[in-house]
Amino acid sequence: MPLITVTLRSPKTTEFKNAVFDAVHGALVESGVPVEDLFQRAIELDAVNFRFDARYPDARQDRDENFVLIEILWSAGRSVKIKKKLLDSLMQRLSAQEIHPENVMVVFKETTWENWSFAGGRLIHT
Repeated sequence: MPLITVTLRSPKTTEFKNAVFDAVHGALVESGVPVEDLFQRAIELDAVNFRFDARYPDARQDRDENFVLIEILWSAGRSVKIKKKLLDSLMQRLSAQEIHPENVMVVFKETTWENWSFAGGRLIHT
């Protein structure tokens, strides 16, 4: 169950946020996540509360006000090969929505299965 957090500079249109959400979900599904496994949130912050370097460490062009930080919290165990495939699919999908890949940072966070309680306080993977 990936939990997706997208952090953006405000304001962003619903269309922009949906383009990011749809691209992330499509890439996750392509990498093996069930289509109904959909948990996403957007956090919009003003420039004072969301600062970032224009190029660190290897951006090929300056990041701008449309910079997108995508955090993917999911269960541990996916290979680097799967992560690279997901990133390739995600960048293609974002490009198709006119969101430049150099303006996107993705952070994978992994946790073990016993750290998920999906509903009712039940730890179904223990």
